[in-house]
Amino acid sequence: MFNAAQFPNFVKIAALATVGIVGFMQPAAAVCQLVAENAPFAPVRVKTALAPHEIQIRYIGHSTFEIETPQGVRVATDYNDSVRPAQPPTVATMNGAHSTHYSLMPDPEIKHVLPGWNKDGGPIDHDLIVKDLRVRNIQTNIRGWDGESRRLGNSIFVFEVADLCIAHLGHLHHRLTQEDLTRLGQIDIVFAAIDNSSTLRLESLIDVLSAISPAMVIPMHFHFHGALEAFMARATSEGYEIKMAKDPQLIISRQQLPIQKTAYIMMPGGS
Repeated sequence: MFNAAQFPNFVKIAALATVGIVGFMQPAAAVCQLVAENAPFAPVRVKTALAPHEIQIRYIGHSTFEIETPQGVRVATDYNDSVRPAQPPTVATMNGAHSTHYSLMPDPEIKHVLPGWNKDGGPIDHDLIVKDLRVRNIQTNIRGWDGESRRLGNSIFVFEVADLCIAHLGHLHHRLTQEDLTRLGQIDIVFAAIDNSSTLRLESLIDVLSAISPAMVIPMHFHFHGALEAFMARATSEGYEIKMAKDPQLIISRQQLPIQKTAYIMMPGGS
């Protein structure tokens, strides 16, 4: 269980019981109510610089992705002590399910550490702007190892940048309410745990994805044997096009979002 008293670096954690930090510079360039301008899906291989309308996504492993913005802001999702990007991110989001989703000793160079749960219980609300990125959260409930429900123990983090809206579902354990969906808004890309075991069961996950209706789903958390194959088969039956990535990184823009809803399968290994 998370214990902030164990590490003083968490003075950097954004507002454990209040609205999160707001950085300065300029507002993020995405509004989640925008609808994608569909075009043929053409994923781009990694390159040295991003255009103003592009983002780069790297799949580090487990539930950790690194998102890089045109202005060089880097986010690590479910930042933990086992699977990390090679360089400290600008922003680290974490969830409290278990130790592969949070860190007790985040790198002191991380400027913004955002836990998805309040160690004292109750709500925690983040709304952070750093240069061209906005990060906000929607809390959901979670199950403990004892099977008991832990209210507000998980957060869906939403990243708004370059006219794209990306949601990391975290360690989601239940279907979303209409209020949750309204707060999410229009989401273009979803990072979804597909283990079919410790998070949502596959049928419930498909229901959640149908309700969110993103253009792209990027699976994560598929460490259980057969989980990825089961998800691909079920997604295909729901009309998803399956795309297998050649690399653990992707450069994409709003104009490159697929016309047909797509499950984009990335193997861990980004850095």
